[in-house]
Amino acid sequence: MVFTRLSKGLSVVLFLGYLIPQLLPWTTGYLALIPGRTIPFVWNIITAGYVEKSIFGMIVSISSLLISGKLLEPIWSTREFLKFIVFVNACTLGGVYVTALISYYITKRESFLYLPLSGFHGVISGFLVGVKQIVPNQEITTLGGFHMRAKWLPSLFVLISIILSFFTSETMPYLPFVLFGTYSGWLYARYLLRDPETNLFGSPGEEFAFSTFFPPFIRSTVDALSSCCYKLWSKKQAMRKEDDDALESTSLPSLDSAEASRWRCF
Repeated sequence: MVFTRLSKGLSVVLFLGYLIPQLLPWTTGYLALIPGRTIPFVWNIITAGYVEKSIFGMIVSISSLLISGKLLEPIWSTREFLKFIVFVNACTLGGVYVTALISYYITKRESFLYLPLSGFHGVISGFLVGVKQIVPNQEITTLGGFHMRAKWLPSLFVLISIILSFFTSETMPYLPFVLFGTYSGWLYARYLLRDPETNLFGSPGEEFAFSTFFPPFIRSTVDALSSCCYKLWSKKQAMRKEDDDALESTSLPSLDSAEASRWRCF
């Protein structure tokens, strides 16, 4: 099986992300996400996604990356595949960071601030969203011989993660990764992914709407909530634009157009 150069190169990064902390344990404090120390070590919001704590996690991450690269990169293009990984990884770790801070302020448990968090599973969740986008109706046989369509893979992964969270004492190392990875993967594929053939952005079809991640009986509720949030956001943007236009029209009343332009640039 031939894998892409990008996925093989990133596989080396994941291997080093496992090996370096094993050989030099002190590097974990600089590479993994430790919310209480993220400032000033802000780069760990990026690096933590490529650090694996176990050899099993490293093998799963590299395997998922190679397979996803072979499937998604030829369709999306190398540039878009790389941008997708960077975007999902950054959004996932940013979301995990904020979640850890909020959890600390609510519970006052210091483990939320100083537990090292890392892993590629947020991006893997995003890859499943990519599979849903390009081959939604592909039949897949899961472990145990269970047949399902590819479009349900991200939802199943989220569901399993939520169920497992009830049986573990620490959910921060994996559940927020999966949730934010899934959502940011959908966000990029829905609105930001550029089609190399048409140069159009996103996947506007109803079959890729956010509600399709949920069972049919609650999709109408999800659609209503999504529509409400979108309308509020659009109204806020419109109000901001009106305020900017009003400020611009009244701030420089006595200047001619050329002078006003120079002041705006200043």
